[in-house]
Amino acid sequence: MTRFPAVDGLRVIAALAVVVSQVGLHTHAPFAGVVSRLDVGWAIFCAVSGFLLYRPHVLAWFSGTLPPLTLPYLRSRALRILPALLVAVVLSIVLVPQPATTYLRWAVLTPLPFYLLLPGLGRLLTGYERPTRRSVRWRLLVLVALTVLGPVWMAAVMATGHPEAGLWLPGYLGWFAVGMGMALWQVARATGRLGPSTLDMLTRVPGTLWGIAAALLLITATPIAGPYDHSTPTAAQALIKSLLYTVVVACVLFPVLTPTARTVRVLGGRPAQLAAQLSYGVVAYQFVVLGLIDGPFAVQLPVTLLASVVLAAVSYRLVERPVVKNAAVAKTESKATSPSSSPAR
Repeated sequence: MTRFPAVDGLRVIAALAVVVSQVGLHTHAPFAGVVSRLDVGWAIFCAVSGFLLYRPHVLAWFSGTLPPLTLPYLRSRALRILPALLVAVVLSIVLVPQPATTYLRWAVLTPLPFYLLLPGLGRLLTGYERPTRRSVRWRLLVLVALTVLGPVWMAAVMATGHPEAGLWLPGYLGWFAVGMGMALWQVARATGRLGPSTLDMLTRVPGTLWGIAAALLLITATPIAGPYDHSTPTAAQALIKSLLYTVVVACVLFPVLTPTARTVRVLGGRPAQLAAQLSYGVVAYQFVVLGLIDGPFAVQLPVTLLASVVLAAVSYRLVERPVVKNAAVAKTESKATSPSSSPAR
């Protein structure tokens, strides 16, 4: 399987969850606990990125081919992230009395250290030996260990009085590692490096895993996982919240690796594909919209959603897609005119 259509639906769900949680932070939202914990959408985005970006490294390892080239990979990441980010920052500075650039930095720049680290991390985890069953299991254990890093880091920075360090990569690396571990498991399982297990059964009952994820999210909605705003949690609260989010994203992502036909229809249909293209823009532009409007939760939520979708669609059509197309054309022309492609005389 080279494409995972149900992942598109997860992107849309994650973006919607993030918008709802951010509107809740700006208003007196009903069910404040549940609404605030929808910031789990950030964790879902991280896990999806870890899965999609690490999987090519695993495929190259298993096939004995070269891993993805670093410069083209970084170029594609920059083309995907920077156009909408720059537009959102400019709009924020020009339109918002108190620019939302701080929020935009949290929302968009947090994954960048992971994107920069991934080529080296991918080579480290897929090199040095053949992809045997033993080597695959060892690397899965390493990635499982990385999932624990996030909760431990969050607890440590709260305990030592440095909550701002919670925005650093170690606080989020565990969520990326969830996706990376699932990429390794999926390829190893599809190629026979790993044999059948009870995990295969779980992929056939997605409702069970998603029900577990919902139940765990309700647990985080209690004070056990900390305050519902930007107040500093205790070390124990930070540990519990990060750990539960890690399990939630694992339960959410795992069923889409080998989705049922119904899962593909619901999460991978044409509407989900179109919405997924706008999900990044919606997350970026919602901070600008929130800086321009005021009112109760019931008013701000639909207005923020609608305005963010419109801005994301315009941005995608007029900025993001043309930038990608022009870059592709320039790359093609560069190859055509390079000395190595010139005909011999």
